[in-house]
Amino acid sequence: MVAGTLRVEREAKSLRELTLDRMRRAILDQHFKPGDRLVERELCEQLAVSRSVVREVLRHLEAEGIVETVPNRGPIVAILTRSQARQIYEVRGYLEALAARACAESLDASAVADTLDAKLHRIADGYANKDAALILEATAEFYQCMFLASGREIAWDIVSALHMRITHLRSITIATPGRATDGPEEMRRIVAAIRARDGEAAFSASLLHVTRAQGLALQEIDA
Repeated sequence: MVAGTLRVEREAKSLRELTLDRMRRAILDQHFKPGDRLVERELCEQLAVSRSVVREVLRHLEAEGIVETVPNRGPIVAILTRSQARQIYEVRGYLEALAARACAESLDASAVADTLDAKLHRIADGYANKDAALILEATAEFYQCMFLASGREIAWDIVSALHMRITHLRSITIATPGRATDGPEEMRRIVAAIRARDGEAAFSASLLHVTRAQGLALQEIDA
């Protein structure tokens, strides 16, 4: 990301929302890497916004878990530990697998599968165009659809609370070699099992997808 590209232009969204979007994207794109200091004065200059806006945004990002405040250093991009990543994948793995099984066992499993297929097409377009933002957005929509179609609103609330941490990990794994092929194919197996109304196959395919993503993420964290 070149100098000046963080500058916020006035649009329909509020200045705070635009700045928050820009900072999230800068962290997910690793313009700001884990451990980097986030100096208010420098961010004000880069984003062309006031210090009060920057402070609000940093507080919001801290609440999302992708920024942390370190004594004597101030705000930094959060460093996700191996233990934290494993815990996030454990939560994801089990809750997503339960949702996949419930979708397969629902009366409208075929309609759910059609909707998930449409999300998969968007994910494939993202990979084809090397558009990480589209991949992340469509993947989040895929899982939201799966959770809500399965009637697992509380489970979705739990996963949503971890949304930015999950997205941060996902931004790492989608860039690993072979993931552009393997990731969507694993998700197609989930959809195929739902369409076939095979709850156990849907559960297993979903759990396998998350387990493989975890392995890739941990390799990157250890590197």
